[in-house]
Amino acid sequence: MQRYFSNIKENNNLILANDDIYHITKVMRMKDDSKIEVVYNSKLYICSILLDKLPSVSIIKEEESLVKELNVTLVVPLLKEQKFDLILQKSTELGVCEIIPVNMERCLVKQSDREEKKVERWNKICKEAAEQSKRTSIPVVTPVKNLKDLVNMEGLKVVCSTSEKANNIKKFLTVNNKYDKIIIVVGPEGGISNNEEEFLANNGFTRVSLGNRIMRVETVPLFIISILNYENME
Repeated sequence: MQRYFSNIKENNNLILANDDIYHITKVMRMKDDSKIEVVYNSKLYICSILLDKLPSVSIIKEEESLVKELNVTLVVPLLKEQKFDLILQKSTELGVCEIIPVNMERCLVKQSDREEKKVERWNKICKEAAEQSKRTSIPVVTPVKNLKDLVNMEGLKVVCSTSEKANNIKKFLTVNNKYDKIIIVVGPEGGISNNEEEFLANNGFTRVSLGNRIMRVETVPLFIISILNYENME
């Protein structure tokens, strides 16, 4: 059953966005009385479609969602479009709640005057991935930030590192197995600079090593989030 998100509830009806109406009518070619899943305010509803009533759909019943969300904030460097899109899509599927793009010293891509349009597009990618993976929330992609903006964030804070000072991720999570939120910083293609890593370490971030493999930047977030999914599996 196809899933959509709604921000508006009117009596026993939910209101869908124009993009979703296009998908229902032109892509999926749904008919009257077709059933869809709609998430409103993190609650899942089964709804019925009447084409002449769109964008309004009628609630049939509320259902329990079986998909667990992770309270993970992923901090990723500015990357080329294809790599960044992959991280957005797959980290959404894996359950992150927030994605913060950050400008770092060794980023090959720099901030542009089209940033607002990019953030809008990034959030759309996350919405579509959240629908596909049956989530009840959509990760928020923030505007581009700098590392200094991370200093006052609350939660268990880690930076992925290749330094000899870094803690093994397995041992680190064994010791720090109780947390409400975790913030993960991933470096760019050329690696996070020594100055940046030192800055984060001096402001509450723990260096963690992901082992001896050297992974591409787009692989690292998916690797560590998969580990967190395993650790939080019930």
